[in-house]
Amino acid sequence: MSVPADVVVVGASAAGLATAEALRRKGYQGGLTVLGAEPHLPYDRPPLSKQVLSGAWAPDRARLRPREALSALGAEFLLGDPAVGLDVERRAVHTASGRTLRAGAVVVATGLRPRTLPGQAGLAGVHVLRTLDDALALRADLRADLRDPARLVVVGDGVLGAEIAATACELGAAVTLAGPEPAPLAGRLGPMIAGLLADLHAERGVRLRPGAGVSGLDGHDGRVTGVRLGTGEVLPADVVVVAIGAVPETGWLAGTLIRLENRTNATEQGGLVASCILGDDRPYRPVPYFWTDQFDARIHVHGTPSAGAEPTVVDGDPAERRFVALYHRNATITGVLGWNMPKQARLWRGRIGDAVTGLAPAL
Repeated sequence: MSVPADVVVVGASAAGLATAEALRRKGYQGGLTVLGAEPHLPYDRPPLSKQVLSGAWAPDRARLRPREALSALGAEFLLGDPAVGLDVERRAVHTASGRTLRAGAVVVATGLRPRTLPGQAGLAGVHVLRTLDDALALRADLRADLRDPARLVVVGDGVLGAEIAATACELGAAVTLAGPEPAPLAGRLGPMIAGLLADLHAERGVRLRPGAGVSGLDGHDGRVTGVRLGTGEVLPADVVVVAIGAVPETGWLAGTLIRLENRTNATEQGGLVASCILGDDRPYRPVPYFWTDQFDARIHVHGTPSAGAEPTVVDGDPAERRFVALYHRNATITGVLGWNMPKQARLWRGRIGDAVTGLAPAL
């Protein structure tokens, strides 16, 4: 396989930047262009629902690399110009501004777009949280003089929704977290961990509405006033965040067996893509990993836990909110969760795929 003379990376977030950096690190000296839909230099997304939303970080602190490091890549960053078309045969990317970028290899790293609710478009006070601008807009709305405290309804009880609820609660908002699960993250981490998260949120003042299907939004004079549940009840709201998942920004990945929507996967996959461009064609076999910060809980998850897998505490004590739990199915370890024990959880990561018997961390 010949090395392409030019590479265009479509997407200027973590995966796109990781690909560009890996190409240079592996010795690629050809032309390199990174195309981004947003006007910002590459930044990290996990802090958006936590440090950026809370105001603990200025927006610039979320940047993945300083300007000097980006300049050293020798890449051209074309920002604020989304891709609108791809000619696969000619390896040409067409952009919203009318550019046509041709290259020997094109990397598609355009990420995801948030799902929305019926009636969401055109209603002020309704937010999603995917971009830096989304986080800043939500923070501004929560701080606006609408009501003291602002009534926030977060629709969606997954990782992002629970993080937003925790951060907004600490900002002083009156927060309701509504979702279809019996407790936050129940569908992902099972009833034991979800129950602990529910207790944590309730103790800190978040109003939980478990098992709540949302049918739409109510508004008045162009601004949201409430969230309609499937039961007909309306949750009053000054601000609403919709966090009900995301779909790929492009149909390019249709038919993929698994999609890992986490920051670590973006970096690891970028490195593998760079290797493939340079002729090292090898399979991608990641161990999934994500973490979430909610109030004073920092939870690290390795592998693929699920609500149907059985968790067993192997270190620490859930009553003290500091422990490691293993998930297993059919006597095989499928996942590791650490609650305020990140180092210990990492030691157990090497046992994923092993039999449950004879347990000991991989040192």
